[in-house]
Amino acid sequence: MLKRLKALFIGDPLISTNEGDDTHLLSKKQALAMLSSDALSSIAYGPEQIILILVAVSPLAIWWSLPIGLMVLVLLASLTISYQQVIHAYPKGGGAYVVSSENLSPSWGLIAGGSLLVDYMLTVAVSVSSGADAITSAFPVIKEHNLAISVVLVLVLMVMNLRGLRESARSLMIPVYLFIVSILFLLLYGSYQIIVGHLPYMATAHIGQSVSGVSMILLLRAFTSGSASLTGVEAISNAVPFFKKPKEKNASATLGFMALILGLMFAGITFLNFWLGILPSQHVTVLAQIAKTVYGNSVLGNVFFYIFQLATAFILAVAANTGFSAFPMLSFNMAKNKYMPHLFMEKGARLGYSNGIITLALGAIALLFIFDGSTERLIPLYTIGVFIPFALSQTGMVIHWRRTLKHGYLGRSLANILGALICYGIILILLVFRLGDIWPFFPIIIALLGLFNAIKRHY
Repeated sequence: MLKRLKALFIGDPLISTNEGDDTHLLSKKQALAMLSSDALSSIAYGPEQIILILVAVSPLAIWWSLPIGLMVLVLLASLTISYQQVIHAYPKGGGAYVVSSENLSPSWGLIAGGSLLVDYMLTVAVSVSSGADAITSAFPVIKEHNLAISVVLVLVLMVMNLRGLRESARSLMIPVYLFIVSILFLLLYGSYQIIVGHLPYMATAHIGQSVSGVSMILLLRAFTSGSASLTGVEAISNAVPFFKKPKEKNASATLGFMALILGLMFAGITFLNFWLGILPSQHVTVLAQIAKTVYGNSVLGNVFFYIFQLATAFILAVAANTGFSAFPMLSFNMAKNKYMPHLFMEKGARLGYSNGIITLALGAIALLFIFDGSTERLIPLYTIGVFIPFALSQTGMVIHWRRTLKHGYLGRSLANILGALICYGIILILLVFRLGDIWPFFPIIIALLGLFNAIKRHY
């Protein structure tokens, strides 16, 4: 009976002798859907986070979103170059954990690894709670069931991933590519409307206009909030072994393509928001307001708007899958070094790291209950959890180039140095201005470090 139920939910076992070929591995198109949903979905809330900080001073300050957005794109470029280097230098996966362990110290590696393990749980929790918000916004009568909907979404994603890489990727291709097409179409149509004069210039202030109350501290806080759009960028470097051969080349190309799409979408949404003078609302997201303004109130415009909203809800609901892809691989690498139980190295019937997938789901559900499914309370922890590994990874790559290249290592590590400086700056800003929101992260990391070292001593 149990075997039948297992076969019903996750499918018949796959033959492990086929594991070495490409049959059950990911193409670039599948990997983009499976590993990029977290980063791409952040477009739904990242640019809005910048606007929320700026309008707290004055609506006139919205024009500052343009230079802040440019800085976010600089950080994106730096992270992309850095993680492409990580992919080629460490093709067995592990990302920030392996880079920090080998170039800084095992302790720094554990901090990076522990941060990412927690962050992947937060990725799942934030994504499904955002998806539940989108669903209940469309159907207010079930608003009180947000937490239950979030838990169900986690369980659905868990089962989907237990079925195997390729099946999971196939399930994600429709929502991910629908969202990409929807955003790019919105930007192209909006640009066309501006060129032909159907979308007049409605900015709250001209570029460069002086606005009282705007300070460097405010701009840094806005930049930190906007940088939430970059969470998930590192996931591909953690999952290189999941790619078809040539693994490094395919993983690097997928990361570059994802960064290009993310950069175009972020820049376009930021510009359209400035041009249209959209202000945040408690009931309607900035992204939804932009889409409604661009498409208008015609019948066809309403059809486009609802398709766009549906695509946004889908991407937010499935963005959690990035965590389901990266967490098991990171757990495997840490278990290989005896910092996590060896059961995380075992593959299930469908050739996935099933114990990692189930552990991630249980951790995410626990976080949902602890924070009552509140996206707002989860995001600050989410941000600090990803920028610590970002900073350590960039620092580790600088040391890697210094060790491997006798001459000219500064040129090769320029992107790493710039990215590290920006990431440490973001961490400092979070510590100074958001400590009340992020403090639970630190006792969790301390407890994890004790656990990792206890497991190491046991083995």
